[in-house]
Amino acid sequence: MKRREFIKVVNASIIGFSGLGAFSSLQICQKAVPKKHNIIFILADDMGWRDLGCFGSEYYETPNIDKLANEGIKFTNAYANAPNCAPTRACLLSGQYTPRHGVYTVGDPIRGKLEDRKLIPPENHRVLLSEKITIAEALKKGGYVSASMGKWHMGDPPELGPKTQGFDVNIGGDHHGHPPAGYFSPYELPNLENAPEGEYLTDRLTEEALKFIENNHNRPFFLYLPHYAVHTPIQAKKALIGKYEQKPVSNGQSNPKYAAMIESLDQGVGRIMKKLDELKIDQKTFVVLFSDNGGVGGYQALGIPINDITSNAPLRGGKGMLYEGGIRVPMIVRWPGVVKPGSISDFPVISTDFYPTLLDIAGVDAPGDYPLDGESFVPILKRDSALKREAIFWHFPAYLPAGRTGKLRTSPAGAVRKAEYKLIEFFEDGRLELYNLEDDIGEIQNLVSKMPEKTRELHQLLVHWRKSLNADMPKPNPGWKSQKFYEKIKKK
Repeated sequence: MKRREFIKVVNASIIGFSGLGAFSSLQICQKAVPKKHNIIFILADDMGWRDLGCFGSEYYETPNIDKLANEGIKFTNAYANAPNCAPTRACLLSGQYTPRHGVYTVGDPIRGKLEDRKLIPPENHRVLLSEKITIAEALKKGGYVSASMGKWHMGDPPELGPKTQGFDVNIGGDHHGHPPAGYFSPYELPNLENAPEGEYLTDRLTEEALKFIENNHNRPFFLYLPHYAVHTPIQAKKALIGKYEQKPVSNGQSNPKYAAMIESLDQGVGRIMKKLDELKIDQKTFVVLFSDNGGVGGYQALGIPINDITSNAPLRGGKGMLYEGGIRVPMIVRWPGVVKPGSISDFPVISTDFYPTLLDIAGVDAPGDYPLDGESFVPILKRDSALKREAIFWHFPAYLPAGRTGKLRTSPAGAVRKAEYKLIEFFEDGRLELYNLEDDIGEIQNLVSKMPEKTRELHQLLVHWRKSLNADMPKPNPGWKSQKFYEKIKKK
Protein backbone atom coordinates (compact mmCIF):
# COMPACT_ATOMS: atom_id res chain seq x y z
CA MET A 1 0.00 0.00 0.00
CA LYS A 2 1.42 3.37 -1.04
CA ARG A 3 1.68 6.24 1.44
CA ARG A 4 -1.29 8.21 0.06
CA GLU A 5 -3.51 5.11 0.08
CA PHE A 6 -2.35 4.27 3.59
CA ILE A 7 -3.13 7.76 4.92
CA LYS A 8 -6.52 7.72 3.20
CA VAL A 9 -7.44 4.44 4.92
CA VAL A 10 -6.18 5.73 8.27
CA ASN A 11 -8.15 8.96 8.04
CA ALA A 12 -11.28 7.09 7.06
CA SER A 13 -10.94 4.77 10.05
CA ILE A 14 -10.70 7.72 12.43
CA ILE A 15 -13.06 10.39 11.09
CA GLY A 16 -15.04 8.67 8.38
CA PHE A 17 -18.19 7.76 10.33
CA SER A 18 -20.89 9.47 8.27
CA GLY A 19 -23.59 11.31 10.18
CA LEU A 20 -21.70 11.26 13.49
CA GLY A 21 -19.96 14.10 15.30
CA ALA A 22 -16.33 14.01 16.35
CA PHE A 23 -17.18 12.98 19.91
CA SER A 24 -19.34 10.09 18.75
CA SER A 25 -16.62 8.98 16.36
CA LEU A 26 -14.10 8.85 19.17
CA GLN A 27 -16.50 6.81 21.29
CA ILE A 28 -16.86 4.28 18.49
CA CYS A 29 -13.07 4.08 18.15
CA GLN A 30 -12.73 3.49 21.86
CA LYS A 31 -15.32 0.70 21.89
CA ALA A 32 -13.63 -0.96 18.92
CA VAL A 33 -10.23 -1.14 20.64
CA PRO A 34 -10.90 -1.39 24.39
CA LYS A 35 -7.78 -3.40 25.28
CA LYS A 36 -5.11 -1.44 23.44
CA HIS A 37 -2.02 -0.48 25.36
CA ASN A 38 -1.09 3.14 25.72
CA ILE A 39 2.49 3.89 24.66
CA ILE A 40 4.82 6.43 26.25
CA PHE A 41 8.22 6.90 24.65
CA ILE A 42 10.59 9.09 26.67
CA LEU A 43 13.63 10.09 24.62
CA ALA A 44 16.55 11.77 26.38
CA ASP A 45 18.97 13.84 24.31
CA ASP A 46 22.72 13.08 24.59
CA MET A 47 22.29 10.91 27.70
CA GLY A 48 25.27 8.60 27.99
CA TRP A 49 25.14 4.85 28.57
CA ARG A 50 26.36 5.21 32.15
CA ASP A 51 24.41 8.34 33.12
CA LEU A 52 21.81 6.53 35.23
CA GLY A 53 22.06 4.89 38.62
CA CYS A 54 20.67 1.64 37.24
CA PHE A 55 23.41 1.67 34.58
CA GLY A 56 26.22 2.12 37.07
CA SER A 57 26.48 5.81 37.88
CA GLU A 58 27.28 6.65 41.49
CA TYR A 59 27.27 10.40 40.88
CA TYR A 60 23.97 11.09 39.09
CA GLU A 61 20.81 10.42 41.11
CA THR A 62 17.94 8.83 39.18
CA PRO A 63 15.64 7.07 41.67
CA ASN A 64 12.52 7.22 39.49
CA ILE A 65 14.24 5.83 36.40
CA ASP A 66 15.94 3.20 38.56
CA LYS A 67 12.47 2.21 39.82
CA LEU A 68 11.30 1.97 36.21
CA ALA A 69 14.15 -0.46 35.53
CA ASN A 70 13.28 -2.49 38.61
CA GLU A 71 9.71 -2.80 37.36
CA GLY A 72 10.73 -3.62 33.79
CA ILE A 73 13.68 -4.74 31.70
CA LYS A 74 17.04 -3.09 31.14
CA PHE A 75 18.81 -3.53 27.78
CA THR A 76 22.57 -3.38 28.18
CA ASN A 77 23.35 -3.58 24.45
CA ALA A 78 20.92 -0.98 23.09
CA TYR A 79 22.06 1.23 20.23
CA ALA A 80 21.12 4.46 18.53
CA ASN A 81 21.13 4.32 14.73
CA ALA A 82 23.59 7.20 14.55
CA PRO A 83 26.06 9.03 16.78
CA ASN A 84 24.11 12.30 16.71
CA CYS A 85 20.58 13.57 17.04
CA ALA A 86 18.60 13.96 13.80
CA PRO A 87 19.42 10.67 12.03
CA THR A 88 18.54 8.57 15.06
CA ARG A 89 15.18 10.33 15.36
CA ALA A 90 14.50 9.81 11.66
CA CYS A 91 15.32 6.09 12.01
CA LEU A 92 13.20 5.70 15.11
CA LEU A 93 10.11 7.39 13.68
CA SER A 94 10.35 5.99 10.14
CA GLY A 95 11.49 2.49 11.09
CA GLN A 96 14.20 2.67 8.44
CA TYR A 97 18.00 2.79 8.30
CA THR A 98 19.68 6.04 7.26
CA PRO A 99 20.28 5.06 3.58
CA ARG A 100 16.51 4.84 3.05
CA HIS A 101 15.61 8.31 4.34
CA GLY A 102 18.88 10.19 3.76
CA VAL A 103 18.99 11.97 7.12
CA TYR A 104 22.63 11.11 7.73
CA THR A 105 23.72 13.78 10.17
CA VAL A 106 22.86 17.17 11.65
CA GLY A 107 23.17 20.04 9.20
CA ASP A 108 26.12 20.20 6.84
CA PRO A 109 27.77 16.80 6.23
CA ILE A 110 31.04 18.53 5.30
CA ARG A 111 31.28 20.64 8.48
CA GLY A 112 34.33 22.64 7.49
CA LYS A 113 36.22 23.77 4.41
CA LEU A 114 35.67 21.48 1.44
CA GLU A 115 39.36 21.69 0.48
CA ASP A 116 40.21 20.15 3.85
CA ARG A 117 38.05 17.09 3.19
CA LYS A 118 39.43 14.11 1.30
CA LEU A 119 35.87 13.03 0.45
CA ILE A 120 32.71 14.83 -0.62
CA PRO A 121 29.85 13.45 1.48
CA PRO A 122 26.49 12.67 -0.14
CA GLU A 123 23.64 15.14 0.17
CA ASN A 124 22.10 15.19 3.63
CA HIS A 125 18.35 15.52 4.05
CA ARG A 126 17.44 17.83 6.92
CA VAL A 127 13.77 16.89 6.74
CA LEU A 128 12.10 13.51 7.15
CA LEU A 129 10.53 13.19 3.71
CA SER A 130 6.74 13.25 3.54
CA GLU A 131 6.53 9.85 1.83
CA LYS A 132 7.87 8.20 4.97
CA ILE A 133 5.12 6.68 7.11
CA THR A 134 5.93 7.48 10.71
CA ILE A 135 5.01 5.32 13.65
CA ALA A 136 2.41 7.95 14.61
CA GLU A 137 0.74 7.58 11.21
CA ALA A 138 0.83 3.79 11.43
CA LEU A 139 -0.73 3.80 14.91
CA LYS A 140 -3.64 5.94 13.74
CA LYS A 141 -4.95 2.85 11.99
CA GLY A 142 -5.42 1.37 15.45
CA GLY A 143 -7.33 4.38 16.76
CA TYR A 144 -4.41 5.98 18.57
CA VAL A 145 -4.19 9.70 19.29
CA SER A 146 -0.60 10.88 19.33
CA ALA A 147 1.46 13.78 20.64
CA SER A 148 5.05 14.91 20.18
CA MET A 149 6.27 17.04 23.06
CA GLY A 150 9.77 18.42 22.83
CA LYS A 151 12.59 18.22 20.32
CA TRP A 152 11.67 17.31 16.73
CA HIS A 153 14.82 18.39 14.83
CA MET A 154 13.75 17.08 11.42
CA GLY A 155 11.96 20.06 9.91
CA ASP A 156 13.70 22.81 7.97
CA PRO A 157 11.92 25.13 7.21
CA PRO A 158 10.39 25.28 10.70
CA GLU A 159 6.79 24.67 9.63
CA LEU A 160 7.65 21.08 8.69
CA GLY A 161 7.15 19.41 12.04
CA PRO A 162 5.31 16.64 13.89
CA LYS A 163 1.81 17.60 12.72
CA THR A 164 2.87 17.06 9.11
CA GLN A 165 4.00 13.54 10.05
CA GLY A 166 0.89 12.14 11.75
CA PHE A 167 1.04 13.62 15.25
CA ASP A 168 -2.19 15.20 16.47
CA VAL A 169 -0.42 17.44 18.96
CA ASN A 170 2.93 19.23 18.78
CA ILE A 171 4.35 21.05 21.78
CA GLY A 172 7.75 22.70 21.36
CA GLY A 173 8.98 20.81 18.31
CA ASP A 174 10.51 22.36 15.18
CA HIS A 175 13.86 22.43 13.40
CA HIS A 176 15.87 23.40 16.49
CA GLY A 177 18.36 20.88 17.87
CA HIS A 178 18.57 22.59 21.25
CA PRO A 179 16.46 25.18 23.12
CA PRO A 180 17.11 28.38 21.14
CA ALA A 181 16.70 30.62 24.18
CA GLY A 182 17.94 28.14 26.78
CA TYR A 183 16.15 26.02 29.36
CA PHE A 184 14.43 28.83 31.24
CA SER A 185 11.35 30.73 30.11
CA PRO A 186 10.85 32.59 27.78
CA TYR A 187 11.51 29.63 25.49
CA GLU A 188 10.91 30.82 21.90
CA LEU A 189 9.57 27.41 20.90
CA PRO A 190 6.42 26.69 18.84
CA ASN A 191 3.12 25.93 20.57
CA LEU A 192 4.72 26.51 23.95
CA GLU A 193 3.44 29.66 25.56
CA ASN A 194 5.99 31.41 27.69
CA ALA A 195 5.42 30.95 31.39
CA PRO A 196 6.58 33.29 34.14
CA GLU A 197 10.29 33.91 33.81
CA GLY A 198 12.35 31.18 35.41
CA GLU A 199 10.17 28.15 34.60
CA TYR A 200 12.35 25.19 33.60
CA LEU A 201 11.79 23.60 30.17
CA THR A 202 12.10 19.97 31.29
CA ASP A 203 9.46 20.59 33.98
CA ARG A 204 7.19 22.32 31.48
CA LEU A 205 7.35 19.49 28.94
CA THR A 206 6.52 17.05 31.72
CA GLU A 207 3.55 19.21 32.69
CA GLU A 208 2.29 19.25 29.10
CA ALA A 209 2.71 15.46 28.96
CA LEU A 210 0.62 15.07 32.11
CA LYS A 211 -2.17 17.17 30.58
CA PHE A 212 -2.15 15.03 27.45
CA ILE A 213 -2.33 11.82 29.49
CA GLU A 214 -5.15 13.22 31.62
CA ASN A 215 -7.15 14.32 28.57
CA ASN A 216 -6.71 11.05 26.67
CA HIS A 217 -6.59 8.34 29.32
CA ASN A 218 -9.91 6.85 28.16
CA ARG A 219 -8.61 6.13 24.66
CA PRO A 220 -5.40 4.56 23.33
CA PHE A 221 -2.64 7.14 23.07
CA PHE A 222 0.94 7.41 21.88
CA LEU A 223 2.97 9.99 23.76
CA TYR A 224 6.34 10.73 22.20
CA LEU A 225 8.27 12.81 24.74
CA PRO A 226 11.64 13.77 23.23
CA HIS A 227 13.16 16.00 25.90
CA TYR A 228 15.68 18.65 24.93
CA ALA A 229 17.57 17.63 28.06
CA VAL A 230 20.35 16.81 28.57
CA HIS A 231 21.66 18.52 25.42
CA THR A 232 23.66 21.73 25.69
CA PRO A 233 23.41 24.43 26.89
CA ILE A 234 24.13 22.87 30.26
CA GLN A 235 21.64 24.77 32.42
CA ALA A 236 19.88 23.55 35.52
CA LYS A 237 17.87 24.70 38.52
CA LYS A 238 20.06 26.20 41.24
CA ALA A 239 18.28 24.27 43.96
CA LEU A 240 19.53 21.00 42.44
CA ILE A 241 23.01 22.14 41.41
CA GLY A 242 24.11 22.80 45.00
CA LYS A 243 23.60 19.19 46.06
CA TYR A 244 25.96 17.87 43.41
CA GLU A 245 28.61 20.48 44.12
CA GLN A 246 29.08 18.70 47.45
CA LYS A 247 29.47 15.23 45.92
CA PRO A 248 32.90 13.75 45.14
CA VAL A 249 33.92 12.77 41.61
CA SER A 250 32.86 9.22 40.77
CA ASN A 251 34.38 7.30 37.85
CA GLY A 252 35.00 10.50 35.93
CA GLN A 253 31.52 11.95 36.44
CA SER A 254 31.63 15.28 38.24
CA ASN A 255 29.52 17.95 36.49
CA PRO A 256 26.98 19.42 38.99
CA LYS A 257 24.89 21.26 36.38
CA TYR A 258 24.65 18.24 34.13
CA ALA A 259 23.75 16.06 37.12
CA ALA A 260 20.98 18.51 38.05
CA MET A 261 19.64 18.36 34.48
CA ILE A 262 19.48 14.56 34.72
CA GLU A 263 17.68 14.77 38.06
CA SER A 264 15.04 17.12 36.59
CA LEU A 265 14.42 14.61 33.81
CA ASP A 266 14.23 11.83 36.39
CA GLN A 267 11.69 13.79 38.42
CA GLY A 268 9.58 14.13 35.27
CA VAL A 269 9.61 10.36 34.78
CA GLY A 270 8.44 9.96 38.37
CA ARG A 271 5.56 12.41 37.86
CA ILE A 272 4.43 10.59 34.72
CA MET A 273 4.45 7.20 36.41
CA LYS A 274 2.52 8.65 39.35
CA LYS A 275 -0.11 10.05 36.97
CA LEU A 276 -0.54 6.65 35.30
CA ASP A 277 -1.11 5.14 38.72
CA GLU A 278 -3.62 7.83 39.73
CA LEU A 279 -5.61 7.28 36.53
CA LYS A 280 -5.41 3.51 37.01
CA ILE A 281 -3.89 3.00 33.56
CA ASP A 282 -0.39 2.04 34.68
CA GLN A 283 -1.07 -1.66 34.00
CA LYS A 284 -2.05 -1.01 30.40
CA THR A 285 0.66 1.48 29.51
CA PHE A 286 3.88 0.48 27.76
CA VAL A 287 6.74 2.80 28.76
CA VAL A 288 10.16 3.19 27.08
CA LEU A 289 13.16 5.27 28.13
CA PHE A 290 15.90 5.70 25.51
CA SER A 291 18.60 8.15 24.37
CA ASP A 292 19.24 9.43 20.84
CA ASN A 293 23.02 8.94 21.01
CA GLY A 294 25.86 8.56 23.47
CA GLY A 295 27.01 11.12 26.00
CA VAL A 296 29.23 14.12 25.36
CA GLY A 297 32.39 12.67 26.83
CA GLY A 298 35.35 10.39 26.27
CA TYR A 299 37.17 12.87 24.06
CA GLN A 300 40.00 13.88 26.36
CA ALA A 301 41.17 10.27 26.62
CA LEU A 302 41.48 10.19 22.81
CA GLY A 303 43.28 13.52 22.58
CA ILE A 304 40.28 15.25 21.00
CA PRO A 305 39.98 18.88 22.13
CA ILE A 306 36.36 18.84 23.32
CA ASN A 307 35.45 19.37 26.96
CA ASP A 308 33.89 16.24 28.42
CA ILE A 309 30.47 16.87 29.98
CA THR A 310 30.08 13.32 31.25
CA SER A 311 32.12 10.12 31.30
CA ASN A 312 31.13 7.17 29.12
CA ALA A 313 33.89 4.95 30.53
CA PRO A 314 34.48 2.09 30.10
CA LEU A 315 33.14 2.82 26.62
CA ARG A 316 35.43 4.47 24.10
CA GLY A 317 34.64 7.93 22.76
CA GLY A 318 31.34 9.79 22.80
CA LYS A 319 28.69 11.57 20.78
CA GLY A 320 29.64 11.92 17.12
CA MET A 321 31.68 8.71 16.95
CA LEU A 322 30.86 5.15 15.90
CA TYR A 323 32.78 3.84 18.87
CA GLU A 324 30.55 2.48 21.64
CA GLY A 325 30.53 5.74 23.59
CA GLY A 326 28.81 7.44 20.67
CA ILE A 327 26.09 4.89 19.87
CA ARG A 328 25.49 2.59 22.87
CA VAL A 329 22.72 4.09 25.01
CA PRO A 330 20.63 3.34 28.10
CA MET A 331 17.30 1.65 27.40
CA ILE A 332 14.51 0.58 29.75
CA VAL A 333 11.11 -0.94 28.92
CA ARG A 334 8.22 -1.37 31.35
CA TRP A 335 5.32 -3.59 30.26
CA PRO A 336 3.27 -4.78 33.26
CA GLY A 337 2.05 -8.34 33.12
CA VAL A 338 4.46 -9.26 30.34
CA VAL A 339 7.98 -8.18 31.28
CA LYS A 340 9.41 -9.84 34.35
CA PRO A 341 10.36 -7.05 36.79
CA GLY A 342 14.10 -6.54 37.16
CA SER A 343 14.97 -8.34 33.92
CA ILE A 344 18.15 -7.68 31.98
CA SER A 345 18.74 -8.38 28.28
CA ASP A 346 22.18 -8.37 26.66
CA PHE A 347 20.82 -8.95 23.15
CA PRO A 348 21.72 -6.08 20.77
CA VAL A 349 18.75 -3.91 19.77
CA ILE A 350 18.68 -0.66 17.78
CA SER A 351 16.37 2.34 17.26
CA THR A 352 14.74 0.94 14.13
CA ASP A 353 13.43 -1.99 16.22
CA PHE A 354 10.96 0.27 18.03
CA TYR A 355 8.63 0.74 15.04
CA PRO A 356 7.70 -2.95 14.57
CA THR A 357 7.76 -3.48 18.34
CA LEU A 358 5.25 -0.71 19.03
CA LEU A 359 2.99 -1.98 16.25
CA ASP A 360 3.17 -5.41 17.89
CA ILE A 361 2.22 -3.93 21.25
CA ALA A 362 -0.67 -2.02 19.69
CA GLY A 363 -1.91 -4.93 17.60
CA VAL A 364 -1.61 -2.86 14.43
CA ASP A 365 -0.44 -4.23 11.10
CA ALA A 366 2.61 -2.69 9.46
CA PRO A 367 1.92 -0.41 6.47
CA GLY A 368 1.84 -2.39 3.25
CA ASP A 369 4.56 -1.90 0.64
CA TYR A 370 6.66 0.04 3.15
CA PRO A 371 9.96 -1.59 4.18
CA LEU A 372 10.86 -1.71 7.87
CA ASP A 373 14.48 -2.40 8.76
CA GLY A 374 14.01 -3.28 12.41
CA GLU A 375 12.69 -6.39 14.10
CA SER A 376 10.14 -6.52 16.89
CA PHE A 377 11.80 -7.37 20.19
CA VAL A 378 8.53 -8.50 21.77
CA PRO A 379 9.90 -12.10 21.89
CA ILE A 380 12.66 -10.83 24.18
CA LEU A 381 10.14 -9.01 26.39
CA LYS A 382 8.08 -12.20 26.65
CA ARG A 383 11.21 -14.29 27.22
CA ASP A 384 10.22 -16.48 24.26
CA SER A 385 13.29 -16.19 22.08
CA ALA A 386 16.03 -13.94 20.74
CA LEU A 387 15.77 -12.07 17.43
CA LYS A 388 16.44 -13.77 14.12
CA ARG A 389 18.56 -11.20 12.34
CA GLU A 390 22.23 -11.70 11.59
CA ALA A 391 23.57 -8.23 12.41
CA ILE A 392 22.85 -4.53 12.92
CA PHE A 393 24.40 -1.71 10.89
CA TRP A 394 25.37 1.96 10.83
CA HIS A 395 25.99 4.28 7.88
CA PHE A 396 27.38 7.72 8.70
CA PRO A 397 28.96 9.19 5.52
CA ALA A 398 29.64 12.61 7.05
CA TYR A 399 32.32 14.62 8.83
CA LEU A 400 31.98 15.79 12.42
CA PRO A 401 34.68 18.18 13.64
CA ALA A 402 35.87 18.78 17.17
CA GLY A 403 34.59 22.34 17.45
CA ARG A 404 36.77 24.78 15.52
CA THR A 405 40.04 23.04 16.27
CA GLY A 406 40.47 21.47 12.85
CA LYS A 407 40.46 17.98 14.38
CA LEU A 408 37.65 15.51 13.78
CA ARG A 409 35.46 13.39 15.98
CA THR A 410 34.84 11.25 12.93
CA SER A 411 35.33 11.17 9.20
CA PRO A 412 32.78 9.33 6.99
CA ALA A 413 32.38 5.78 8.28
CA GLY A 414 30.16 2.74 8.65
CA ALA A 415 29.91 -0.12 11.10
CA VAL A 416 28.39 -3.53 11.68
CA ARG A 417 27.86 -5.60 14.80
CA LYS A 418 27.37 -9.35 14.57
CA ALA A 419 27.17 -11.26 17.85
CA GLU A 420 30.09 -10.07 19.99
CA TYR A 421 32.11 -8.67 17.08
CA LYS A 422 31.96 -5.13 15.74
CA LEU A 423 33.73 -3.79 12.67
CA ILE A 424 34.18 -0.11 11.77
CA GLU A 425 35.16 1.01 8.27
CA PHE A 426 36.54 4.52 7.68
CA PHE A 427 35.84 5.56 4.12
CA GLU A 428 38.70 8.03 3.60
CA ASP A 429 41.43 5.40 3.59
CA GLY A 430 39.50 2.14 3.89
CA ARG A 431 40.86 1.57 7.39
CA LEU A 432 39.15 -1.27 9.27
CA GLU A 433 38.91 -1.83 13.01
CA LEU A 434 37.59 -5.03 14.57
CA TYR A 435 36.68 -5.48 18.24
CA ASN A 436 35.33 -8.27 20.41
CA LEU A 437 32.90 -6.30 22.59
CA GLU A 438 32.38 -9.21 24.96
CA ASP A 439 36.04 -9.27 25.92
CA ASP A 440 36.93 -5.66 25.10
CA ILE A 441 34.02 -3.29 25.71
CA GLY A 442 36.43 -0.35 25.60
CA GLU A 443 37.48 -1.15 22.01
CA ILE A 444 41.16 -1.05 22.85
CA GLN A 445 42.52 -4.04 20.93
CA ASN A 446 42.03 -3.89 17.17
CA LEU A 447 41.84 -7.53 16.02
CA VAL A 448 42.12 -6.95 12.24
CA SER A 449 45.63 -8.42 11.94
CA LYS A 450 44.87 -11.29 14.35
CA MET A 451 41.52 -12.26 12.84
CA PRO A 452 41.68 -11.65 9.06
CA GLU A 453 38.87 -14.12 8.27
CA LYS A 454 36.46 -12.54 10.75
CA THR A 455 37.44 -9.11 9.44
CA ARG A 456 36.72 -10.19 5.87
CA GLU A 457 33.41 -11.77 6.88
CA LEU A 458 32.09 -8.65 8.62
CA HIS A 459 33.39 -6.28 5.97
CA GLN A 460 31.69 -8.25 3.22
CA LEU A 461 28.51 -8.25 5.28
CA LEU A 462 28.69 -4.47 5.67
CA VAL A 463 29.39 -3.89 1.97
CA HIS A 464 26.55 -6.21 0.94
CA TRP A 465 24.16 -4.40 3.30
CA ARG A 466 25.07 -1.02 1.81
CA LYS A 467 24.53 -2.32 -1.71
CA SER A 468 21.18 -3.84 -0.76
CA LEU A 469 19.94 -0.41 0.35
CA ASN A 470 21.68 1.47 -2.47
CA ALA A 471 23.40 3.54 0.19
CA ASP A 472 24.84 6.91 -0.81
CA MET A 473 28.62 6.91 -0.54
CA PRO A 474 31.11 9.78 -0.34
CA LYS A 475 33.11 10.57 -3.47
CA PRO A 476 36.77 11.56 -3.83
CA ASN A 477 37.29 15.30 -3.60
CA PRO A 478 39.40 16.51 -6.56
CA GLY A 479 39.99 19.79 -4.72
CA TRP A 480 41.46 18.20 -1.60
CA LYS A 481 44.48 20.33 -0.73
CA SER A 482 46.72 17.40 0.19
CA GLN A 483 46.04 15.86 -3.22
CA LYS A 484 46.87 19.17 -4.93
CA PHE A 485 50.09 19.37 -2.95
CA TYR A 486 51.00 15.82 -3.96
CA GLU A 487 50.39 16.54 -7.63
CA LYS A 488 52.42 19.73 -7.43
CA ILE A 489 55.39 17.86 -5.94
CA LYS A 490 55.04 15.12 -8.53
CA LYS A 491 55.25 17.64 -11.41
CA LYS A 492 58.45 19.06 -10.03
